[in-house]
Amino acid sequence: MPDFTIHTHPVLAVPCPDCRAATGAWCKRPSGHRAADLHRARKEAADRVFISQHGPDATIRFDEDLDRWQIEAADICAPAAP
Repeated sequence: MPDFTIHTHPVLAVPCPDCRAATGAWCKRPSGHRAADLHRARKEAADRVFISQHGPDATIRFDEDLDRWQIEAADICAPAAP
């Protein structure tokens, strides 16, 4: 199960289906050099895995005080009383 909180960028928690970069490794250009950005297919794969693990309303944000990524579950509010 990928851990989205341990990498420098959460998308690095999954391997890249385009350039075959391993989990934790940045995406590569066809020349083998580091890509300027992560590939779209990898971002989409990370979204799918994140949602399957944490639900569609969860978010992830970088907590500067803790110097790490934090996953926040969506608050489920009870319906208002009539």
